[in-house]
Amino acid sequence: MSNTENISLFLRTNCPLSHKGLNELLSSFKQRVIPQNTIILKETETDRKLRFLNKGVIREYYLNDHREVNINFYTKPRFITDFSSFINTVKTKRNQQSLTDIELLELDRIPFFKLLEKYECREEFRDLVFEQLLKIREMFEYNRVTKTPEELYKELRIYKPEWLQEIPQYHIASYLGITPETLSRIRRRIS
Repeated sequence: MSNTENISLFLRTNCPLSHKGLNELLSSFKQRVIPQNTIILKETETDRKLRFLNKGVIREYYLNDHREVNINFYTKPRFITDFSSFINTVKTKRNQQSLTDIELLELDRIPFFKLLEKYECREEFRDLVFEQLLKIREMFEYNRVTKTPEELYKELRIYKPEWLQEIPQYHIASYLGITPETLSRIRRRIS
């Protein structure tokens, strides 16, 4: 598989660009290989790169009183850019770290938006991104408010089994808002 095949598949169904614009966009990305345990995005920075995870695992977290609280993991090919920061040029509140060696495709913000303006689809792209972000945020908040950590863990077993295979359990415990010891008790209870 070429290094742009994953992103090409993704963009064909999620991007308002024409075939010609899509080909121009794909040829603009640069490949970057990053070693394990590297900070990719740091809070208080502005996310100025459109980044697509091609291979590897990334965790996303907030810092709360010097404590890291995991909010998401990326294990499959997809965009990992903080789009709110990227589109509005505001500082991010998120941190991202590679949990394995990773391969990214990157494109700087300015050439990306020039390309969208050239093909007259900047507004359509922004609306599409924010619609998807709202869906994800609503689901995240609903789950956090209405479900117990055990229910959330059971859902991970069904919908995100790759997380449980590829991500250390203490990171999963942080994501669930519990201690690693509590997660061990939950795992023993439901196995």
